[in-house]
Amino acid sequence: MPDTPHIVGDVMTVPAVAVGRDTRVKRIVRVMGERRVSAVPVVSGAGKVVGVVSEADLLPREEFRGREPTRFERIRRRSDLAKAAGTTAAELMSTPAVTVHPDVTLAQAARLMAVNHVKRLPVVDDEERLRGVVSRGDLLKVFLRSDEDIEEEVRRTVVSYLFPTFAHAIHVSVRDGVVELRGPVHDTSLIWVAERLVGTVEGVVGVESRLSGEEAGPGGTRTAR
Repeated sequence: MPDTPHIVGDVMTVPAVAVGRDTRVKRIVRVMGERRVSAVPVVSGAGKVVGVVSEADLLPREEFRGREPTRFERIRRRSDLAKAAGTTAAELMSTPAVTVHPDVTLAQAARLMAVNHVKRLPVVDDEERLRGVVSRGDLLKVFLRSDEDIEEEVRRTVVSYLFPTFAHAIHVSVRDGVVELRGPVHDTSLIWVAERLVGTVEGVVGVESRLSGEEAGPGGTRTAR
């Protein structure tokens, strides 16, 4: 069977930069700038993630700097106005934090980011203690796998598993993450299975299948059907 899909624990950044609830705005901005990140987790004294401060949480301070909010803004944007007046991480953070565990697959983490419109996720253990951070860039690392690595995994975990007696006759080639399968197989019903399994291999961006069924012809030779 194919290898277990890469998980968050394989690509997360460790150690993770974080701030405490009492960390003040200037320090938060400085940390973000030094680490070149768009958000930082906020942790309690026990190391548990209690929220996240992002660039979006800091923007209201600039937006409302030096001017009075309109009546509409006072009614509709109370949360932003509260953050504009905030001076510590506890007053600025978005809570509850959207977090993920190290054993979650990269696909699941990517979906969580997309649904919640965030670029980074704190990675926590079963007690919600911070263990790392995973970003969009980290999730894309799997696509940096070499074509040679992908080809080796496809041969080992898909071709050899599904077609053990025909593995030597099946040609596997990979170019820029696109896998081509070509050759004879003993059971055509497994062709679509092979295509699906190859598509789940980390780093694969496309599958081109030219597999065909084979049967014994006159004189013991094999002919395509």
